[in-house]
Amino acid sequence: MKLPQIRIQSQNALLGLQTKDAQLTIESGPAKQTIQQPQADIQIKTTPGKLTIDQSKALADVGIIPTEQSVKQHVNEAMQTAVEGSKKRRRQGDMLMKIENGGEPLAEIAKQNGHKPIKDFNIGWIPSGDGVKIDYEPAKVEINNKANRPIINVEPTENQFYYQPGDVETYLEQKNWIDIDFVNVKYVGNHFEMEV
Repeated sequence: MKLPQIRIQSQNALLGLQTKDAQLTIESGPAKQTIQQPQADIQIKTTPGKLTIDQSKALADVGIIPTEQSVKQHVNEAMQTAVEGSKKRRRQGDMLMKIENGGEPLAEIAKQNGHKPIKDFNIGWIPSGDGVKIDYEPAKVEINNKANRPIINVEPTENQFYYQPGDVETYLEQKNWIDIDFVNVKYVGNHFEMEV
């Protein structure tokens, strides 16, 4: 005896997926930086040294004196010479007035006027040991400096983002189907029989 059978075969549909990943790109440049270093402020104040040499005493020792002092000295000497000369002329005049008293006043006066007195001479051009005075004031140097801080400017660079979105694409990789088959199935009708 053959039993009727229904045979069903089916296949599911298969979906395919194709994906594309999203991409993110970040670009960041270096920060812009400028540095300025001003020079330090330096002030140097110099007071020069002072050397004073006083040789007026040494010059006076050898007979070299300042003009003003020399003029005064010569005036005093001339005045003294004039006074002494005046006294000498008066004394000699008195001798001539008393010529009647005897003696030889003319010869005496001629002798006085005819010979100049002998002057003593010694080495006079050697100055004394302390004739030159030296005074020295050393130089002074004042240094003032002021350091200037560096000037730093920083300008950050903004980051740049580039985004490419991802994508998903679906497609039908395999169609679905169903197959139905009948085995041993007969249709019995009026006076006939049919196998389905």
